[in-house]
Amino acid sequence: MRYKQWNVRGAVGLSGFFHFLYSCASGSVLPFLTLYLRYLGLTAAMTGAVMASKHLVALLWRPMSSILARHYNKRRVVIMASLIFSVPVALMLLLFPPTGVSTESGSCNVSQLRTNHTEFGSTTLDPRATPQKFITPLVFSTKNGSAEEVFTGSEHGPALTENASTYSSTQDVNDTIREMDRQEPLVTNETRTPPRERRSRSVGKQKEKQKVKQSHRSEFLGSLKVMDAQHQMFFLVMIIVCFWEVLAAPLEWTADDGLHEYLDFVDATERHRAVLPWRLLGAAAGVGNTGILVSFLYCLIGTVLHFYAYAALMVLTVPVATLLPLYRHKRERVPGVWWKALKLVQGDSRALLCAFTALLTGMAGSAVSDFFLWQMQDHNATELQMGITVGLVPLFQVILAPLNGTLTRLLKCHSRLLLLGITGLSLQCLYYSLLWTPWAAPPVQLLAGFSTGALLWSVEAQCMDIASPGTERALQRVFEALSMDLGAGLGSVAGGLVVERFGVMVLFQGTAAILAAWAVALGVLQWRIPRQRKINYSCLLAADASEMSESDSEQETDWLEKAMEEDKGNNNWRGQDM
Repeated sequence: MRYKQWNVRGAVGLSGFFHFLYSCASGSVLPFLTLYLRYLGLTAAMTGAVMASKHLVALLWRPMSSILARHYNKRRVVIMASLIFSVPVALMLLLFPPTGVSTESGSCNVSQLRTNHTEFGSTTLDPRATPQKFITPLVFSTKNGSAEEVFTGSEHGPALTENASTYSSTQDVNDTIREMDRQEPLVTNETRTPPRERRSRSVGKQKEKQKVKQSHRSEFLGSLKVMDAQHQMFFLVMIIVCFWEVLAAPLEWTADDGLHEYLDFVDATERHRAVLPWRLLGAAAGVGNTGILVSFLYCLIGTVLHFYAYAALMVLTVPVATLLPLYRHKRERVPGVWWKALKLVQGDSRALLCAFTALLTGMAGSAVSDFFLWQMQDHNATELQMGITVGLVPLFQVILAPLNGTLTRLLKCHSRLLLLGITGLSLQCLYYSLLWTPWAAPPVQLLAGFSTGALLWSVEAQCMDIASPGTERALQRVFEALSMDLGAGLGSVAGGLVVERFGVMVLFQGTAAILAAWAVALGVLQWRIPRQRKINYSCLLAADASEMSESDSEQETDWLEKAMEEDKGNNNWRGQDM
C-alpha cells in the first residue's frame, strides 16, 4: 500500500511564492489607483466613493465566496478564474480619456505638448505629456454644420500661455468659429419666416425637448445621457471597479484557506505564519519597481504601465496557481463559526475596544492611503519618489517583525502595544500634513511600518486571548473585515468629502487629532476595565495530557509496590513454615 507524501516545506514555499507574485501584481496598480482616478478627472469625493464601493464589495463578497468555494470544493477553479478574468476588467479603465492631473509633473517638458487635428474643427491637447492641472473644457458646437470644437484650458496659466502650441490651439479655435459664422446658409426673403412663427416653433421645440429630458430622467441610462461627461465617467468607472473587485476579492482568502487546511491535516499549522512576510515583500517590490519603471518610461508609455505590469504579473501567477497545495477536510467546520466569533467579541469589553480601534484605524489608514499620493503630487513628486515612499511601509513591517515578542515582554500587555500603534499612526498623519518636499516622506515610513505592525500584533494577541477551539481564524477574519473593508470604506467616503471641501492638509491634521484623542480615551478605558485572566486552551490541553500521564505512572508505581509487598509477605510466610 502506497501512502501519499506530504511535503510541508515545499507546500509553504510554493504558497509563499504565489502570494509574493499576487501581492506584487496588486501593489503595481492598487496604491496608484486613486492617482489614476484623479488623472481621469474625477474629484476627491468621486474618488472616495469609488474606493468605498470597492471596499463594500470586498466586505460582502469575500467571505461568501470563500465559503462557497470550500462547500463545492472548487477552490482551484475560483483562483484560476480570478487570476484570468480580473485582468481584462482592470484594463477596461484604460478606455477612458484622461482629462485630469498628470502624475509626472516634471519628467516631460512642456514643449512636448502636441496639437492633434484629427477631424474638422477638433483640437485637443495630449494629456499624457501635459504636466498641468486641467479645468472644465470649453465646448463649441453647431448642429447644422456638424462641427464640434473642444478646447481644454489650464489652471496654471503662465506655464502654458507662453507655449507656442497652446497659442496656436487658441488661434485655431477662433479661426474655426469665424469660418462657421461665414458658412451659415444665406437666408433670402422668400425662405424667411415671420418672427412670430419662428418664436412659436422655437417654444414648441423647447417644450418637446423638456418632455424628452423628463422621460430620460426616469431611467438610469437616460439619466446618464443627461449627465455631464464627468459624472458619466464617474458611474462607469465605479461599475468597472466593482466588477473588478468581484473577480479579484475571492482569490486571497480562498488560497489561504486551502493552505491552512493542508497544514492542519498534517499538524503543521504553525508553519502558516511563514507566508505573511512573502506577501509584504511582494507588495513592496510591486510598488517600488513599478514606480521606478513608470518614472523612467512615462514620456513613452504613460501611467498605463501600471495596468500592463498588473496584467503581466497576474499572467505569471497562473502557472504557480496550478501547483498550489490545496486540501479540503472531509469533516465540516464548526457550525456557525462566524456567529460564535462575533459573540466572543461582543462578550469581552477589551475585545470590543480592540474592535472599535480596528474600525477607526481602518478608516484613518484608508483616508491616508487614498490621498497621500495626491499630497505628494501637489509637491511635484515623481512616480519614482511615490513608489519608493509607499513601498517602504511593508518592507519595514518585515524588518520589524522580530520585535513583536520583545515588545510584548517589555510592555507586559498587548493593550499597551495597541496604544503605541495608535500613537504612531497619529504622529504619522501629523507629519504628512507638514510635508514640504517629496523626499521628506520616506523617513517617516519607518514609523508607519512600526505602527501598522504594532496594531496587527495587538489584534492577533487579542484574538488568541478570547478564542475558543475552532474560532481562531474566524476571529482574525472578523477584525480584518472591520479594519480593511468596513473601516476602509467609511474612511474613503469621509476622506473624499473632507478633501473636496477643505483639502488634503486638513484631512491629515483632522485624522491625527482624532487618533490622538482616541489613544487617550482608550488608555483611560483600559485602565477602568478590570483585567480578567483568560484561559489558554492549548496550555490547558497540554496540562490535561501531562496530568493524565502522571496519574498513569502513579497507578503503575502503586501496583508495582503492592505486588512487591505481597511477594515479600509470601516469602516470609513460607520461611516460617520451613
